[in-house]
Amino acid sequence: MKIDPRTVGAQVRMRTPSLTPLEARVVDTMTGRADLDLTTSLREVAEEAGVSDAMIVKIAKKLGFNGYRDFREALVEYRQSDVASLHAEISPEDSAADIVRKVFNTAVQALEETMSILDMEAFERAAALLHRARNRDFYGLGGSAQIARDVAHKFLRIGLRANVQDDAHMMLMSASLLGPEDVVVAFSHSGATSAVLEATRLARANGARTIALTNYSNAPLAEIADVTLCSTAQGSPLLGENAAARIAQLNIMDAIFVAVAQRDFPTAEARLAKTMRSIGGKRDK
Repeated sequence: MKIDPRTVGAQVRMRTPSLTPLEARVVDTMTGRADLDLTTSLREVAEEAGVSDAMIVKIAKKLGFNGYRDFREALVEYRQSDVASLHAEISPEDSAADIVRKVFNTAVQALEETMSILDMEAFERAAALLHRARNRDFYGLGGSAQIARDVAHKFLRIGLRANVQDDAHMMLMSASLLGPEDVVVAFSHSGATSAVLEATRLARANGARTIALTNYSNAPLAEIADVTLCSTAQGSPLLGENAAARIAQLNIMDAIFVAVAQRDFPTAEARLAKTMRSIGGKRDK
């Protein structure tokens, strides 16, 4: 089956952290070639990177491709796609309009690529687990905690309570009390945040089901979770990749919220009306 060109950039970014520094440098060399096309030879790339032909083939396979030719073709097609053209670096000379366009396009790219790689089976499993859970504990630090708070707020609107823990000690205490009927959603862009990892391991050891939301499919957090949902975003020296990735993760969780509500729509609708009435008088006229 032919690969969707929109997934290529995400596939490379998600697997690059598993490469050695040398291998990552070789990938940067290849992806940084503006003249890369279907005629670019293996020898040419290897000489430019200062490695053997075999090393290039090995790296291509570690990134999920059949070999150099498969990687080269996929990369060329990706560069020709509308999604790849969305990203542009911000420069000191940019006008306000340029900045807005580039920032918005980076977010659009993150959404398009995340949607293209989203594992629908994992998505459905996550929705099912959250719907039937007794307790829903959300773990995250910094920006990840903000995503957790956003989705916890949405769940409360339809009568599903969720606990947000953004402190290492609170996460561990929470995890120590969970059991087989409970679910943890662990938010970590890198998938390697030690406090989140430790608490998620403890929750799973106590029988709780675990869902990871991360930017890297082979991150430590993804390896210990029952279900993994991946976002993806292209890095930028000024914005970083976290900003765009947060937008993608918020959208994943918005979709999860809708999927959970849909499982008992009449009840969700009734509870939504009830919670909205409770704050109706508090809104500014």
